[in-house]
Amino acid sequence: MAFVITSPCKEEKAGECVEVCPVDCIEEGKDMFYIDPDICIDCGACEAVCPVEAIYMEDEVPDNEHEYIALNRKFFEDN
Repeated sequence: MAFVITSPCKEEKAGECVEVCPVDCIEEGKDMFYIDPDICIDCGACEAVCPVEAIYMEDEVPDNEHEYIALNRKFFEDN
């Protein structure tokens, strides 16, 4: 299970998450960042530094943000 970046990141794109990721699994998209679920090691470093609290473990994503689980996966399938 990987971490997922949700809607608070849209248009914010602060980037602290990218700087602390030890496995470089976070990529920048047009409107937000995305976490590659195949590379993420579930360390939580990104979650701890996100200034807008947009990052959750996949099974803890709030119900109203579940669409971002699929959007995250789709980003890596399309790229």
